[in-house]
Amino acid sequence: MTAIAHLNRLLPGLQPLVKYRAADWPHDCKAGLSVAAVAIPVAIAYAQLAGFSPSTGLYASILPMIVYALAGTSRQLIIGPDAATCAMIAAVVAPLAAGNSGMYLSFTIALTLLTGVFCVAASFLRLGGLADFLARPILVGLLNGVSISIMIGQLGKVLGSKPEATRFFRQVLEIPELVLKAHWPTVLLSLGSVAVMLLMPRLSKRVPASLMTMILAGLAAYLLRLDQMGVALIGPVASGLPDLEWPDLPLHEVGDLAGSAAGLALVLFTSGMLTARSFAERNGYDIDVDREFAAFGMANIVSALSQGFAVTGADSRTAVNDANGGRTQMVSVIAALAISLLLLVGTGSLAWLPIPALGVVLLFASWSLLDLQVFRRYHQVERAALVLGAITMLGVLAFGAIKAIMLAVTLALLMFIRRVARPACEELVNVPGRPGLYNRLFFPEATTIDGLLLLRFCGPLVFFNASHFRSELQRAIARQKAPVERVVLDLIPMTSLDITGIDTLERLDAELAAQNITLTLAGRQIEFERWLEATGHPDQSMHQRVYPTMRQAIRQWHGRDEVGTADEPSAEEDRQGWST
Repeated sequence: MTAIAHLNRLLPGLQPLVKYRAADWPHDCKAGLSVAAVAIPVAIAYAQLAGFSPSTGLYASILPMIVYALAGTSRQLIIGPDAATCAMIAAVVAPLAAGNSGMYLSFTIALTLLTGVFCVAASFLRLGGLADFLARPILVGLLNGVSISIMIGQLGKVLGSKPEATRFFRQVLEIPELVLKAHWPTVLLSLGSVAVMLLMPRLSKRVPASLMTMILAGLAAYLLRLDQMGVALIGPVASGLPDLEWPDLPLHEVGDLAGSAAGLALVLFTSGMLTARSFAERNGYDIDVDREFAAFGMANIVSALSQGFAVTGADSRTAVNDANGGRTQMVSVIAALAISLLLLVGTGSLAWLPIPALGVVLLFASWSLLDLQVFRRYHQVERAALVLGAITMLGVLAFGAIKAIMLAVTLALLMFIRRVARPACEELVNVPGRPGLYNRLFFPEATTIDGLLLLRFCGPLVFFNASHFRSELQRAIARQKAPVERVVLDLIPMTSLDITGIDTLERLDAELAAQNITLTLAGRQIEFERWLEATGHPDQSMHQRVYPTMRQAIRQWHGRDEVGTADEPSAEEDRQGWST
């Protein structure tokens, strides 16, 4: 492989930029400036959420966007600070820093660096499939929990009163006291910011509401001297581009940070991939999840090197990119350059931004993440999904995001193991007028053939569910009103069979024979014969009771043809629904 091919594999976004088409420039330029207009106030607000200066949030929005434009495979995805990752960072780092602001930033940068390293390592191990590991209900619960906790955490800022509680449920109990201690100039400014956030989308779709809110709030603070009235402002913001420095890793805390970094890597990658995949599908192209893992890792590494914090795919900024016609990764480059220009010449105006207005922006951003209606759908479709989502949401509120995710993933694994270890054993019936066989639960009044029991075990037959299968089969026999003479077992859903499963079938065969019941198998004839050979099973009689299809097993019960025939079903069978 040539050096150019190696470079294109490492940086898949480089070639489209090298071969950039001039026709894409007007669209990408417009989208890039629109993304920057949204990213600037959001980055400042998220930096406040995570406990950093505004410049730190802007630092996390420059090099990571450029690096992802070179290393990522999504044309629309915009990398930047995210509410969920910021909340997770604060939850992990705050206890370790113990109020020391210098240590807080150091721990955060180290956490971001380790997160990036984990992502790159996962890419080399081809673990991009982990994007599917966090079930959708877990992510919904995570985002709901984070959004609720963020909104409660912003109440002190928008009311101008200082909260004392740090835990969610104590913060909720503290709300009446915060309202009684409210600073009314701050409250009036917050109400004005809420009005702008509500009205701007109706007045103009082109101007971001968060940007206009920041501009108007800053002008009000400057013209009315709101700082003299006690309204909190951001204050001086460091100008200039970030210095590239290798962060100091606190070796004695690496163990604590490593576990959190692994969880953070999984969450930011999974949530980012949801956004990337949805926009890739909308625009008709595919993304490489393993390359995306590496791109996310590289973006977080450069964020740490440039004094930033953890970043991921930002759905709101990606939506702005797509809505404004962005076509290529050049959008990220343009947006990063616009933010850099602000840091070079425009930081003086940022000092007048009121913190209550940032709180309002965060409130609206968090509200957009909140989706409680989905729980109703989960309740109607799958109760297990409702349990996963609710436990994750409540866990985030009670214990924090990392512990909640660990709890939810553990619960999801246990539910998965239970589902595999206890598959359904369905009794099959024919339904007149419908070809095929159906679960009797859906057609309880369907007729059955006396003496014949058709069963389908919906899972592999292996060591951890063999006893369950045996018990379910015996229960199904006991439920029949007429004596059972033959059991036909559908092997099609039985995707795997180990030595324990084959021994279980042999044991069942003997038990059923003692009850004058014949065990017959249908489907996967060749696979079953090979399973018998591979396990060295001595019972050759089972070979003679395996049929290619359920229909042939049923027809043999009727005595209409010999084993192995594959003629067409009769008209009477079609009418009764036995043609499978």
